[in-house]
Amino acid sequence: MNSHNNYKFGMIGLGTMGRNLLLNMADKGFSVTGHDKNLQMIALLKEEGKAHHLNGFADVKDFINSLEKPRKIILLVPAGAIVDNVINELIPLLDKGDIIIDSGNSYFADTSRRDEELKALGIHFFGMGISGGEEGARFGPSLMPGGDKEAYAMMKDVLEAVSAKVDNEPCVTYIGPGASGHFVKMTHNGIEYAIMQLIAEMYEFLKNGLNYSNEQIQQFFAKCNEGRLKSFLIEITANIFLVKDKQTGNLLVDMIRDQAKSKGTGKWTSQIAMDLEVPIPTIDSAVAMRNLSKLKQLRVSLENDLGKSTPVKVDPEMDIHLENAFFFAMVSAYAQGMHLLQQASRTYEYNLNLAEIAKIWRGGCIIRATFLSDIYQAYSRNPELGHLFKDENIQQQLSDSLDSTRKIITKALNHGISVPAFAASLTYFDMLKTGRMPSNLTQAQRDYFGAHTFERTDEEGIFHNDWNSGN
Repeated sequence: MNSHNNYKFGMIGLGTMGRNLLLNMADKGFSVTGHDKNLQMIALLKEEGKAHHLNGFADVKDFINSLEKPRKIILLVPAGAIVDNVINELIPLLDKGDIIIDSGNSYFADTSRRDEELKALGIHFFGMGISGGEEGARFGPSLMPGGDKEAYAMMKDVLEAVSAKVDNEPCVTYIGPGASGHFVKMTHNGIEYAIMQLIAEMYEFLKNGLNYSNEQIQQFFAKCNEGRLKSFLIEITANIFLVKDKQTGNLLVDMIRDQAKSKGTGKWTSQIAMDLEVPIPTIDSAVAMRNLSKLKQLRVSLENDLGKSTPVKVDPEMDIHLENAFFFAMVSAYAQGMHLLQQASRTYEYNLNLAEIAKIWRGGCIIRATFLSDIYQAYSRNPELGHLFKDENIQQQLSDSLDSTRKIITKALNHGISVPAFAASLTYFDMLKTGRMPSNLTQAQRDYFGAHTFERTDEEGIFHNDWNSGN
């Protein structure tokens, strides 16, 4: 065990993520320790980290005193009030120049507040999104640190060492000031919601539309993962259809209740997008469908009242069309997320580098996918790209997939198969390429009933009309 006052980094919260990230650091040769009030978590750290003689502290004062100065402390505790409680417990024990890194899924506005409060006390702080789950934390996550740049510089070596690598490049970069790291992680999770919903809708189409067996569904997803849809989420979906339930011998996925839960990051993404007036309908749809899935009793009742979907006639080309449609919708989901980051960067003065964000998402994180290289290249070619759909390479890929997308959505809707995220992706595309929307009528209605005024197409200014006068 290391002697007093010479651990380089400390971790507060030795649950699955915190413990695995600490083990990852130890593997890379860093002298680390942890703190948790739960003695079982400390015992587990010692057992799993025995190759490195890892130890932890149940007493927070002993933990603080074991760290070299300036102290560098990572928090991996549940978001919300617990983060504030831990910080308040630490403040009397810390010195000016010490560093606190919040690596949970904290709401970005909370991170902004904590940043200001700790800055006033001379304590460095930054929020750092982590993606990759348990395996990522242990062997290489994607890291999204934002906030105090001086503090990041002191942590850069260890963060680059423990992060995932793609082409020998670390999947971590300084995101920007304030709460930018947590904002980017929140948006990552919103995109994650969208892609998971699109995959669920593909599953629905294959199972209840085409009447595919579980084996055929597994083969479909495995094949998808060999081409341009190659991604972590497609890969694990194919794997899910290989796992048997030990109790019944059935596929485990068939024994899982169809009610999806969430921890709030998708909802936050939709809420903030509304505040920033950025349309993200595919993500919104995914959030709504998780909520709708919870209405199990009502859904079963209405199925009995109103009837089920009907089978789709199997077409040899259907698999190809479905792959293309998923690609189209996936591109739309990423584009919506990147557009939200672009607007947030302007509003909150984050100065985000969208190319670098796409680059660090290529490995370690849940939404890692082959397509992220296309996004990286698009923003590398033009950092001022107004929207991902403005990139010529992306435009060509969308055009090539458009016919299949329309066919799949039309088939689904005609047979009563719900594909809300696919449909949202297509209508987003169709409306975004509409030079003149019917919103002039909406504005006329607003002026008619509420005197909300309007702007004209032929002259500058703000106008109101007396609609009841007839002219």
